[in-house]
Amino acid sequence: MEALPPVRNGGYRRASPCRGAGTPRRSRVPSFHQLLEQVEASTTALLTVECQQGVVGKDSALPELAAAASSSGALRNVARLVAAAHDAGVQVLHAVAEQRPDGRGSNRNARLFRAAARLPVQQHTGSAAVRIAPPIDVAPEDIVVRRLHGLSPLAGTDVDPILRNLGCRTLVVTGVSANVAVPNAVFDAVNLGYTAVVVADAIAGVPAEYTPAMIRNTLSLVATIATTDEVASCWKGPPRVRRA
Repeated sequence: MEALPPVRNGGYRRASPCRGAGTPRRSRVPSFHQLLEQVEASTTALLTVECQQGVVGKDSALPELAAAASSSGALRNVARLVAAAHDAGVQVLHAVAEQRPDGRGSNRNARLFRAAARLPVQQHTGSAAVRIAPPIDVAPEDIVVRRLHGLSPLAGTDVDPILRNLGCRTLVVTGVSANVAVPNAVFDAVNLGYTAVVVADAIAGVPAEYTPAMIRNTLSLVATIATTDEVASCWKGPPRVRRA
């Protein structure tokens, strides 16, 4: 399958659903009005993935990833989207990965987990490492969803029932990493029946060139790809009543 080419607005062409066993047929990037409909405030939630101090902050356990999130502008763009969501009345959820100090309930069945257990900064429950990193603002109406296990912000967490109770149909995904947690979030959202929107300039991974490759060759097949400016523009307008 040929690579999906980038488009002028900085997004990526997305594919229409597969027909039988054939190759996905390319379609044009959603128009502003199509995106506006997808991210309508009353049926949309914004998810920040592992944007915590121990991951993307100055004292990160993963300094290369933290540097990528900062230098690419992804972390700043997450903060912009959170602010825009707050103004528009869009529900914000912050997905945090943490573990108990004694490690009970956490995975040990993959090299990633074993390596994380040896890092100098641990994502312990209640520590500064699992607080949301600046410049992201956490409003009183935001929901922080914490997980002790696994790779996905959705699987085995409260995110899905929360979204259903709120009447959400679209999940806008931001954060880190494009290597593991972000793709997991997107795949799980799609499998659960949500429309996934990936904000290309508000996610980061390592090495830096991996992120656009992941977006172009994988995430664009299952999600709408947009930019921070595009999504924020959809949420502009007079302040809306926030959900109770």
